[in-house]
Amino acid sequence: MVIIDTTVWIDYLNGATTPHTIWLDGHLAQERLGLLDLMVCEVLQGVGSDKEAATLLRHLKRFEIFESGGVDLATLAAANYRTLRARGVTVRKTIDCLIATWCIREGRTLLHNDRDFDPFEQHLALSVVAL
Repeated sequence: MVIIDTTVWIDYLNGATTPHTIWLDGHLAQERLGLLDLMVCEVLQGVGSDKEAATLLRHLKRFEIFESGGVDLATLAAANYRTLRARGVTVRKTIDCLIATWCIREGRTLLHNDRDFDPFEQHLALSVVAL
């Protein structure tokens, strides 16, 4: 199971050719892919109309969508944030802390194109797709 981050979905939906979108395109039919509810929110925020959002949501629901919230995850994500900050790294976005922490906790690999996940890989053993 590979979790596909919003950064990759946005590039993919916009037709951008990157190593990440090439990987995604090549694995759509071969691999179990998923995303978190947080990513659904981020992707849907980027569309222009309710109609487009409804169509996109139908397509996204073909993949496994995991609920990510809860006090346990929030507490663990905050602890990971503090751990990284103590190592001199400040993660810019709370949502990235939640996504990375969920993937670490659930033992899922992440495909992303966002440098905010690099410290989680380097210091906290986040599994990422190697490109």
